[in-house]
This record gives sequence, C-alpha cells and structure tokens, in this order.
Amino acid sequence: MTLFGGPGDDRSAPDPTSERVAVARRSRRERIGWTAVAIAAVVGLGFALLPSPYVIQQAGPVYDTLGTTEVDDEEVPLIEVPDEETFPTDGSLDLLTVSVIGRPGATPGWLDVAAAWVDPRRAVLPVEVIYPPGISTEDRDAANEAQMVDSQQDAIAAALVELGYDFPRDVVVQGVGEGTPAEGVIEEGDVIRSVDGAEVNSVDELRTALGEHGTESPAAIGIVRDGEDLEVEATPADNGGNAVLGVGVRMRYEFPVDVEIQLNDVGGPSAGLMFALGIVDTLTPGAMTGGENVAGTGTIDSDGTVGPIGGIRQKLWGALDAGSPWFLAPESNCEEVVGNVPDGLEVFAVGTLEEARDIVETVGEGGDTSAFRSCDAVVG
Repeated sequence: MTLFGGPGDDRSAPDPTSERVAVARRSRRERIGWTAVAIAAVVGLGFALLPSPYVIQQAGPVYDTLGTTEVDDEEVPLIEVPDEETFPTDGSLDLLTVSVIGRPGATPGWLDVAAAWVDPRRAVLPVEVIYPPGISTEDRDAANEAQMVDSQQDAIAAALVELGYDFPRDVVVQGVGEGTPAEGVIEEGDVIRSVDGAEVNSVDELRTALGEHGTESPAAIGIVRDGEDLEVEATPADNGGNAVLGVGVRMRYEFPVDVEIQLNDVGGPSAGLMFALGIVDTLTPGAMTGGENVAGTGTIDSDGTVGPIGGIRQKLWGALDAGSPWFLAPESNCEEVVGNVPDGLEVFAVGTLEEARDIVETVGEGGDTSAFRSCDAVVG
C-alpha cells in the first residue's frame, strides 16, 4: 500500500501542462479585471466631465463703497457728492457680490458639482433657478442692471431721509393686473399717496399699510392722477398671505442733493444697504467705521427698511476673505445665516438703515456691541 506520495501515487508528480493552463487562466482573468477597471475609470471620468443640470454659486468681487472703482480705465470714487460738503472717511464699508459658474449650454461637470456640494463656501443650484426658461441672457442682464439702478436710487433716498432731507418720494403705478382689486379703480401713472389716511412714501410702506388694513373691507386709497388729488376704494386680495391691490409700482424721486454712484458690471438690488451707509458716511463729519472694515448686504427701501437678498452664505465667506470681521445681514435672511457663520466673523441682524448705522458707529468707536441683535437671537 502506498500512502500520500509514495511511488505508486500519480498526485506526487505535478503535471506541467496543467500548471501552464492555470497560469494562462490567471493571466487572462487579471487582464480582464484590469480592462474592466480601465473601462470603469474611463466611463467614470467621462461621466464626471459631462455637463450637469446645475450651476455653482460662490463669493464674487468685493467693493468698498468708501473707495474707488475703475470706469473707462480711470479710478473714480464709487460714491461722489459733487455739490455738497463731504468729509474724509476711513476703513471700509464693503458691499458683497456672488458669482455664478455655468450658464445654459455650458454648465459645470459632475466632478465640479460634487466638489461644490461638500464645500461650505459654495452652493449648487439648478440652472433654471438662475436662468429661468424662456428668458434670454440679454433680458436677464438687462433686468439685473435695472435692479442695480433702482437700488442705487433707493439707497440715495434712504440715506437722505436718514440725514433729515425732505423731498418728494412718489410710489408710481407701472401697471394694473387683470381681474385684480385695482382694475378699473387705479390706473397706470397714478401716484399712490396714502392708504386709509396713512402716508405712503415707499413700496414697503404701501405693503405695510395694506397688510394692516387686511382683505375684509375696502381700503381708502389716496392717489394723484393728472395732478388731481383723488380718493378711491379697493378691497385688497389675499396673495400668499399678503394683502395686495394687484398693481406694479416703482419709486420716483426728486433729490435735493446730487449723488453719483459708479459701479460697473454688477447687477441686482442687494447693494442698497451698503450704498446708503457709504452716502451717510460721506456726508457726515468723522469716519463712521473708525478705521474698521465692515461688510454687509441687503436691499433698501426709501424709508430705510432693509430687505432680503440671495447668496447670503457665500457673501459671509466673501466678507471674511476680504478681511472684514464685522458683517451686517438682513434680519429676513437670518435662518440661512444661523449655523453657517465662518469662524472670525461677527454677524449682526439689521432691519433698518438706522439700526445698521448705529452698529457701524458703535464698532467704529470701539464700543460694546453685545446689545445688538444676532441672527441666533432673531431666529431663536
């Protein structure tokens, strides 16, 4: 009997042919495996480079409203009041912008989108949020430019009101919607002067007055039509919880002071607050900031009401990168701010120009800022 490898057991002698076959099979499996990996890598890379249906929003350029800007290759003051006494300023009052990477037909690849998704400095948005379907790039740019012009006018008005100037501020009807409470009662070109006897000098004051009246009964609307004072009645309708007349309006001003704001290639309404602060600082003795760098954002109404803006999280990072340790945020953006403030940045919630001015002056004097509202206090 032969046991385990004795002379009579064929298993004790390896078969060279079998070994060559096994090696060949292993080699083929390895080639197939590496080929699959290579194919997967190529497919993955191709997919990563494919355009996505998203754009990326990130912090854009920062502009000091107390500084200069370039117009036609020449450095000019961003804010200038040529015919009034002005005063030296110091520090900076930075307005913030956001930039968008991508546009319809040229959106970022999936690899870039994936990186932006995990980057707190950037935001990923569906392309149609920034570029609504049916609106051309030219029309969008024109609308943003018009918003910037309007925000500058509103900022000038707000600053002059804050400084005690008295001048006409007309809420002018631009259009009347069909089937709305205003149809047949209010006309294009009318100037809305009051609601229920309460004077109206801004779009925000009109909204507030209609909200206080409600939607249950007719409101007395004081208007000027072709130079004649009239009073008409219309019952506001509910639109998403807001009392509305169904009119489109814009502001018309007759400024007692010539204020020039020069800023090219920036659109939208969100610079209003910082424009207004810059004008106030320029027209008042002493440096409001005390040499500090203060950043902020927010729309502004002629009565000084600060409104919400987009891209607040990216603007927080833009302020920090620009060296501003202080940030003025619209109180209506506070839910987006809480939990997203970068280390090294102190954020104040503001609802009016007066409040924002008080904060900047306190910062400039090195005073105690603990009494001012934070976004945590607003949301909490």
